[in-house]
Amino acid sequence: MLLTIDIGNSHTVIGVFKTDQLVSQWRLQSQRTQTVDELAIHLHTLFSLHGLKPEAIKGVCLASVVPLLAQLWQRWCATYLPTLPAPRVVSAATIHTLLPIQTDRPEEVGADRLINALAVWHQYRCQAVIVDFGTAITFDCVSASGAFLGGAILPGIVIALEALASRTAQLPRIDLNDGPQQVIGASTIGAMKSGILHGYGAMVDGLSRKMQTEMSSGGDLSCKVIATGGMAGLIAPYCQAIDETDPLLTLKGLLFYSRFTSDHA
Repeated sequence: MLLTIDIGNSHTVIGVFKTDQLVSQWRLQSQRTQTVDELAIHLHTLFSLHGLKPEAIKGVCLASVVPLLAQLWQRWCATYLPTLPAPRVVSAATIHTLLPIQTDRPEEVGADRLINALAVWHQYRCQAVIVDFGTAITFDCVSASGAFLGGAILPGIVIALEALASRTAQLPRIDLNDGPQQVIGASTIGAMKSGILHGYGAMVDGLSRKMQTEMSSGGDLSCKVIATGGMAGLIAPYCQAIDETDPLLTLKGLLFYSRFTSDHA
């Protein structure tokens, strides 16, 4: 089995694959103060609850935007999976043969953005815009030839909500699970819900459309918009541009990456 780990600023998503099938998936808080032993307690408990044995893991692949936590996971692997090779860690330097990176500074591109692009190209083989709703919202563009072109980064939904509540005197913290009844909010909470959900939805539509126009300058008009990340399901109903929502996109990308690099090790 393959253990895949997507380490984000707020959450770490873990997946266990048996061949091509995802047999277990977990979502943990990304705790920078956690020790190796504390991480082991969480993981071994989850493995036990799902009837899995750590010794059945034959490989580990991780992508991280938090270097400190990447080191923590690598130490956990060395301590608790000592017979395995070191984890395969995604970076611009290791993925460039699979995904040409056409940005000014490839080394600055987050591993999660690259692995999402690899997953989309592997599945669809067409130009695409990937919208990842995480702590930050990233828009990433894949060309018709399978190259990573770059994209856009903006504050995520939770950041926006926290800023509204902390930087204003009369705006409360709100729950977005119960969406607005209409675009024109008739109350403060209704207006806030509309601003976040309809506002971010309109932003996704507008920015995706502009990116599609830039990529279509060469004449290829086909372009998919794929959404992923923890908030994707919340925002997708308020967007027209999104073709598909795939919450497992990053884990699939890690599976593809691990398979290819294993074959060419």
